[in-house]
Amino acid sequence: MNFSESFKLSGLLCRFSPDGKYLASCVQYRLVVRDVTTLQILQLYTCLDQIQHIEWSADSLFILCAMYRRGLVQVWSLEQPEWHCKIDEGSAGLVASCWSPDGRHILNTTEFHLRITVWSLCTKSVSYIKYPKACQQGLTFTRDGRYLALAERRDCRDYVSIFVCSDWQLLRHFDTDTQDLTGIEWAPNGCVLAAWDTCLEYKVLLYSLDGRLLSAYCAYEWSLGIKSVTWSPSSQFLAIGSYDGKVRLLNHVTWKMITEFGHPATINNPKTIPGETDLRNPEHGPSCQSRAHSRQRPESWSVWTAGRAAQAQDPGGAELKVVYKEAEKIPQLGLGHLSFPPSRAMAGALSTSESKYEIASGPVSLQTLKPVADRANPRMGVGMLAFSSDSYFLASRNDNVPNAVWIWDIQKLKLFVVLEHMSSVRSFQWDPQRPRLAICTGGSKVYLWSPAGCVSVQVPGEGDFPVLGLCWHLSGDSLALLSKDHFCLCFLETKERVGTAYEQRDGMPRT
Repeated sequence: MNFSESFKLSGLLCRFSPDGKYLASCVQYRLVVRDVTTLQILQLYTCLDQIQHIEWSADSLFILCAMYRRGLVQVWSLEQPEWHCKIDEGSAGLVASCWSPDGRHILNTTEFHLRITVWSLCTKSVSYIKYPKACQQGLTFTRDGRYLALAERRDCRDYVSIFVCSDWQLLRHFDTDTQDLTGIEWAPNGCVLAAWDTCLEYKVLLYSLDGRLLSAYCAYEWSLGIKSVTWSPSSQFLAIGSYDGKVRLLNHVTWKMITEFGHPATINNPKTIPGETDLRNPEHGPSCQSRAHSRQRPESWSVWTAGRAAQAQDPGGAELKVVYKEAEKIPQLGLGHLSFPPSRAMAGALSTSESKYEIASGPVSLQTLKPVADRANPRMGVGMLAFSSDSYFLASRNDNVPNAVWIWDIQKLKLFVVLEHMSSVRSFQWDPQRPRLAICTGGSKVYLWSPAGCVSVQVPGEGDFPVLGLCWHLSGDSLALLSKDHFCLCFLETKERVGTAYEQRDGMPRT
């Protein structure tokens, strides 16, 4: 495992191109495009104001920069650096901007969601879509790029319109039986559209492409309802995170619930696994050799892992759930080596604490937060959900147990592992190619989990590097670590085996 040097960054705006060849980052009003392999600057663009949003076109030929405060969008071309486009929404303002799947149209949402303007880069024509609803997730494209579904609000009622992206003609328009539509999302196969109601009304509606209502699901009434929704990449499951701290899984055949996953504060029967491994020994883990643009490895750099999930079976073959707890390890320094004032390396070693995952035994009590009941958006319920790329695993976070990530085995519909950290989990993302999860908590470490085990990695460097965001490369071989003012790349081994636990799995086909 290697790390690049750090580069300046603003607003956590760092994105890999869809083809994996480029890396775009923003520094105030400048857009920097680098080659992913060498990290050399290929293009440097200057915008008219501070950039607040960037997005690559699907073919990686153009990049969009939005400046919401000024109502401006600027588009830059990688093939023709001298070409550029400026879109000014004027007095209508701008609150959102995105590409269409063909990479030749831009959809701008004006202030107060009065309309969506569709700008064509090829013909310079303009189209308008009225009545877009101001909601959490009101616009979604099918994965094949053929259709757009848009949530609308007309005459105090909620509607969904489906447009054909080739000519922006209206295909279907239907009302939804919702009090206050909060979000819509297509299944990855583009056959079913999920729509869900406000948190005050637990309701999920499933529609076909022609607007027929396939099913409606309600888990309970008279309490806060849905907080997060996500599809599995195989389109076989719809996971619904609720304010009651449970994840409910709907199947794609009957659209009925097949199971629910709870997130209790106490885990009564965790199983211990022998064989804790220290990856500082080169025989046991990924290497930390230097490469082009890599940082010098400080003495405090460490990687620790605990037990192999492949061993998480008792002699009778029963499934065991494992709880990993992050534990702090203070570096030990001999008194004979202390000096005053301390050297820079020694000061870094004193201020940086190592950590490792330890396997918890006996009843495990997770750290919880008591939600404030008299405030809006209480910190409770399942607020983060994500399926692995093969649909084998589901990761979740219960917001009132903020330090823990729960990983569920979808094939067996059971809890697989719990990872508890010393700080609140800010973000997690799955590797696009293999079942490997990256986690950050706002500290100077990044955490990786796979069925083979889990590691805590200290980001090397002289100063503090709080990791606030993550971004995987398309290949899964590298990971961008985002801080408030800087970013760096973490390079993982390309031939790393995911583990015997995954290789020996059977049953559900990989997708």
